[in-house]
Amino acid sequence: MRSSSATSIGVAVVGTGFIGPVHVEALRRLGHRVVGLLGSSAEKSRAAADALGIPKGYATFAELLADGEVASVHLASPNRLHFEQCKLALAAGKHVVCEKPLAMTAAETGELVRLAATTDRIAAVNYNCRFYPSILELRARVQAGSFGRILHIGGSYQQDWLLHDTDYNWRVDATEGGELRAVADIGTHWLDTAGFVLGDEPAEVLADLHTVHSIRHRPTGPTETFTGSSGGDRPTVPVPIATDDYGALLLHYRSGTRGAVQISQVSAGRKNSLRLEIAGTLAGAWWDSEEPNTLHFGHRGKPNEVLVRDPGLMDASVRPFADYPGGHAEGFPDTFKQLYRAIYADIAAGHRSAAPLYATFADGDREVRLCEAILRSHRERCWIAV
Repeated sequence: MRSSSATSIGVAVVGTGFIGPVHVEALRRLGHRVVGLLGSSAEKSRAAADALGIPKGYATFAELLADGEVASVHLASPNRLHFEQCKLALAAGKHVVCEKPLAMTAAETGELVRLAATTDRIAAVNYNCRFYPSILELRARVQAGSFGRILHIGGSYQQDWLLHDTDYNWRVDATEGGELRAVADIGTHWLDTAGFVLGDEPAEVLADLHTVHSIRHRPTGPTETFTGSSGGDRPTVPVPIATDDYGALLLHYRSGTRGAVQISQVSAGRKNSLRLEIAGTLAGAWWDSEEPNTLHFGHRGKPNEVLVRDPGLMDASVRPFADYPGGHAEGFPDTFKQLYRAIYADIAAGHRSAAPLYATFADGDREVRLCEAILRSHRERCWIAV
């Protein structure tokens, strides 16, 4: 594995659940110093810091921001906290990498975009799926015109970790995660990835959302994401649920390309499958995150092709983000490393690159505006302009 070309930077991570430690591991693989960790309490901060070998467990976000060793802050906190934490971190002169969604409303994300524009700090959103080498290769081939005019794009993002009514996590609560859940939680990854590959964005959307479990049974103790536990014999309390377990979207992109995607967190056997398929006038392609090193190409007048991830066979622009030789698989954790490689190269350079591969606050703002259009479309049962 190549080391990062960027100099080592002191980083603090907010969030001790599923995704916070993923940030920690990726940062360390690039040689950056994770100097502190913040959880939901001083006790959780200290316990998680000790478990991960991190020097500091902060008691408060203010204590984190006051730490002179911290140049960059990664936010893997609950969605409702993102807006205020992003504002405070930028005001404190910190670079910010925020988990999606950037904030709870378009009014909030718009304010964050304006704030980010007044500072020289790097402000990014953690859309890691862009950094699968196969996705970068697909994007490069779209840009090169290998598929001709893109006629339509489709696919799905499916998981099964909320299949049972005893499956519970803070994300199902609209006050914690927002009124959209499956679409906002995983659907936005598909939408961002599709737009990134196409170099395009939706102009209008038609949405159908569905709540499978209108009542879920919340354990009286703590719950974590992807733990494999679903209540069992633990005491539970019934909780009304209004957020979506499933969504189907039709999309009209600005270029005229059509799109269709299904999003589900109740698809038995699908653990984390983001599937993307494009159809062009010259060729097609399809890819699945559960087989991330394999990219398929489809042809009308000759045999189809399969490209197994190999830097030597991929576009020159992709090679800096594919560390291992062919036959040495790269997957989910590597996408975080490669995302942070791009972000921290800009931090080391002292400015944002002209066309960054990573998602900026402006990209995060577009995703939240799209989510608001999706929710409005579902409620009004009609196409909504984004």
